[in-house]
Amino acid sequence: MMRSNYCGLLDTRLVDQDVELCGWVHRRRDHGGVIFVDLRDREGIAQIVFDPDRPEPFAIADAVRNEYVIQVKGKVRHRPAGTINADMPTGQIEVHAHEITILNKALTPPFQMDEEHLNDDIRLRFRYIDLRRQEMQKNMKLRSRVTRLLRNYLDDHGFLDIETPMLTKATPEGARDYLVPSRTHPGEFFALPQSPQLFKQLLMMSGMDRYYQIVRCFRDEDLRADRQPEFTQIDIETSFMDEMDITTMMEDMMRGLFSEVLDVHLPNPLPRMKYSEAISRFGIDRPDLRNPLELTELSDLMKEVEFKVFSEPARTDKGRVAALRLPNGGNLLTRKQIDDYTLFVAQYGAKGLAYIKVNDLSKGKEGLQSPILKFLPDHVITAILERTGSVSGDLIFFGADTKKSVVNDSLGALRNKLAEDLNLNTSQWQALWVTDFPMFEYNEGEKRWDSLHHPFTAPQVDSIEALEADPGHCLSRAYDLVLNGTELGGGSIRIHRPDMQMAVLRLLGIGKEEAHEKFGFLINALDYGCPPHGGLAFGLDRIVMLMAGAKSIRDVIAFPKTQSASCLLTSAPSPAPEKQLRELGIRVKSQDKPQ
Repeated sequence: MMRSNYCGLLDTRLVDQDVELCGWVHRRRDHGGVIFVDLRDREGIAQIVFDPDRPEPFAIADAVRNEYVIQVKGKVRHRPAGTINADMPTGQIEVHAHEITILNKALTPPFQMDEEHLNDDIRLRFRYIDLRRQEMQKNMKLRSRVTRLLRNYLDDHGFLDIETPMLTKATPEGARDYLVPSRTHPGEFFALPQSPQLFKQLLMMSGMDRYYQIVRCFRDEDLRADRQPEFTQIDIETSFMDEMDITTMMEDMMRGLFSEVLDVHLPNPLPRMKYSEAISRFGIDRPDLRNPLELTELSDLMKEVEFKVFSEPARTDKGRVAALRLPNGGNLLTRKQIDDYTLFVAQYGAKGLAYIKVNDLSKGKEGLQSPILKFLPDHVITAILERTGSVSGDLIFFGADTKKSVVNDSLGALRNKLAEDLNLNTSQWQALWVTDFPMFEYNEGEKRWDSLHHPFTAPQVDSIEALEADPGHCLSRAYDLVLNGTELGGGSIRIHRPDMQMAVLRLLGIGKEEAHEKFGFLINALDYGCPPHGGLAFGLDRIVMLMAGAKSIRDVIAFPKTQSASCLLTSAPSPAPEKQLRELGIRVKSQDKPQ
């Protein structure tokens, strides 16, 4: 062994003991003939002292620079009085060096280890240096700990860790597949799995009963802070359990995880909310319950007003008019800020952002300020104030559109933006289950039904006739776990009857021949004794991101991709050699690269 201890784990119990340490030079300081080296490894930093009475190690220490890799041998001692550093875990001791070996020199790094506000591109290009930073080391250790605790829970509850294929068949699951050409089958392709969905269902049909896998998944989709082209799922499936059984066990797992890692005690049981209520109150199916702001339905009040911006959406079943009250918002926001929020909601399709300032409620209409007041009858204004619970100083925002989704998306995003900008959140952690999702959503462009989750989610009805009679109002047996407005995971009870599976596929416009072509192996398996089963998948990256207080899952993934799905470290993706392309029977057409 080249070392006896980690730098960051030294303490006063080791005083007068000889130690051997290895690591990177974090900082070197020359204090009047005595050289101090802060030596860093994954556990932290130790202060090493080199005295001139040992000329050889002193000369070597004088030559080291930041990020040199060195080995030090010496004796642990108390720091002299007045030099104790209470901010460091090792701040009460230091190592008096007897020997030093330079294991490797280093160029001047592109950034300092304690530098703040680093450029993301630089960080990703030199990720091996970025990962040395204390924040990133802490995140990687947190991720490892979370993974270990989750495995322990699932192992203790009878789940089997089973791997599923990485090279598989492309299936329609919402995002684009990453395709892998086959050399042995020219002109044919494997797909990287978007999830192990079909395989884990097959494992239930194989009698495995309880399965889990911490698995890489791949989706060729547009990226954002909590998305990457390759990500990690905690994938779980069970047989002979209903949705209450599954969600109760999984929330027990998550409560234990947060208690063990962060000493955070989530409620038992977690609150549950139907999808329809979440959309109505918060405009989104993953509401952040730390935020006290809520949407108020106004469609019924606006049907007869002359203001067409409100009346037209109110008169159609597909439209919505809603309000968002910001307490004391009239005093908090300037006109420029309101204009900025108008531009913000435009990103979500909103054509504007009407508002009413409640300057003095006691003065009635005269105490209000808004360009839209002249378009609204007095009784409607009174009803708006009563329904929203407005008081003097408040600001009421309005959303209206002939598409409910525009109102929900824009006001839901505005609600979160206001909470972030004005620090409105009332707690640190709020979790809930969202249930009773619609089974389908209608695709206006292609004039057909789409699955809200995936085609293998079971409906809440047992009758095919009831399913086909009114698919638009059919609910699914799906459930999502939401924490602080982030979907940590979701799943459902699956379809286990062949006739129901084929009925759902027909409603999705997938005929018998196409169904067998795309996932015939699953359909065939349903005919050979399929148990009732269900499960879910958690996003490991998202869980660790929230626990670490990070802004992006890139900060909890060792080697992530950029927003454009490229790797700055390895310069991937990159052109393939012509010989390799010929072996695969592929010719690349010349085309301009996307900007």
